[in-house]
Amino acid sequence: MLDGEEDSFSVRKRDGGVRNCLQCNRKGWTTWGKEYKVKVMLDRNVYLVDVVKENIGRVLKLDSIEGSKLWHGVDMLIFNTWHWWSRRGPTQPWDYIELGGLVLKDMDRMKAFEEALRTWAAWVDATVDPTKVKVFFQGISPSHYNGSLWNEPFARSCIRQRTPVAGSTYPGGLPPAVAVLKSVLSTIKKPVTLLDITTLSLLRKDGHPSIYGLTGPAGMDCSHWCLPGVPDTWNEILYNLI
Repeated sequence: MLDGEEDSFSVRKRDGGVRNCLQCNRKGWTTWGKEYKVKVMLDRNVYLVDVVKENIGRVLKLDSIEGSKLWHGVDMLIFNTWHWWSRRGPTQPWDYIELGGLVLKDMDRMKAFEEALRTWAAWVDATVDPTKVKVFFQGISPSHYNGSLWNEPFARSCIRQRTPVAGSTYPGGLPPAVAVLKSVLSTIKKPVTLLDITTLSLLRKDGHPSIYGLTGPAGMDCSHWCLPGVPDTWNEILYNLI
């Protein structure tokens, strides 16, 4: 179990003749192929830093990374965060932000993202032994809700998009979070490889579920990706780097 919750469960299945064991709970899953002696774990920690339940509510602690205890003893670490930093309202999984002992109701989300990355970067430098552990960071996965960024000013989402953006340059440029991420990565002394998937993903305005996602026609999902699809390319990049 990834977090000791009692509602975890185990499943056994066969894919292509290889038996995989799968253990799941609300925070993530672990799967392993015994024939290959490889275990893969997903830790669903969407901010990398800690969200702690306290008397005042759920507190996002930008300078606390106790959840990193789960990452010890892993040979290859692949991190990413950003998708949840702009969440507000009922889907926001915290009530307050804490930084340097100061508790805030909210703050500039890009600044909060940067502070969390710096906490994570400090953990990498203090903890990772590069002779034993490879560290990757998957870049910013973009969304497509503003057609003016791909020269279709009347488009308000990715619905009915059937072709990628032509060429190799995205008209709207890179999301600001990319510059923040690269700036923090440049300060890390230990080797960290960036899986720079942002531009290739920006070109795929046609790759999202739109009204065919989990929420169906009532929702508009232009931030997650169809499978098979764009994430398969990310995996090919990772495979070649490994």
